[in-house]
Amino acid sequence: MVPPEQFPSTDPSPLSALPLTTVEQIQNLILDSADFEAFLNELARFSAHQMAGSGEDALCGITLLRDRKAATIGWSSDSAREVDQIQYSLSQGPCLTAAKEEREVYVPDLHDEDRWGPDYARAVASHGLRSVLSVPFHLQGEAQAALNLYSDVPRKFDGDLAARARGYTREISQALRLAVRFSLQSDSATNLRATLESRTVIDMAIGIVMAQNRCDQQTAVRILTDASSNGNVKLRDIAASLVQSVGGSATRTHFEEPERKEAV
Repeated sequence: MVPPEQFPSTDPSPLSALPLTTVEQIQNLILDSADFEAFLNELARFSAHQMAGSGEDALCGITLLRDRKAATIGWSSDSAREVDQIQYSLSQGPCLTAAKEEREVYVPDLHDEDRWGPDYARAVASHGLRSVLSVPFHLQGEAQAALNLYSDVPRKFDGDLAARARGYTREISQALRLAVRFSLQSDSATNLRATLESRTVIDMAIGIVMAQNRCDQQTAVRILTDASSNGNVKLRDIAASLVQSVGGSATRTHFEEPERKEAV
């Protein structure tokens, strides 16, 4: 006789039916998003919903600082992006402070706020907003970022909501750090590919000039750079034009994907 514990489970509530954790939901956003930008916008909308508490959703933006430039890389609505842009235009504000200094910044009531001068508080309040909370992500050197929450209710982020925002940013910092890293690697690969393509075309042009003028490499480089400077044209464009004039077709390097021939 088979012991009861060896029978297949008939539990109607398997583990797969348990509610997803925040991290699991973020992982699903990454998997379901078409690209980095789509993931960030979904993340901002998800964050706004998570941080809203009772009542309507808060506005939410995610600020990223990279290469000394600030940008809202995810937003829950156009209004969230617009109020973030106010800080960038003034080069100061709670989200910039939170990201740069990696510390939480809270504005209980914009009507009583003057840390960044009167222009910032007045401009954001003109959108019908009253309170702001910016909480930094900890990206461990990948970049600097902050979660920006806005509400039309004064002191909206007092107490429990601020604690929830801190815990939330800690939970999703790793996912955002990985997403930023993948984006940086993709940008680097694209830039490297462009650099290699440009270098190849220029080397081809140098060879053509050497053959046409029966000169050494240094002289050929000088001829091309002089043509670039005198004509106010990029060196790569000068080189591509020369290679095309000799080859009779547009320049193609081995870094480019060959065109597929249609089946006859």
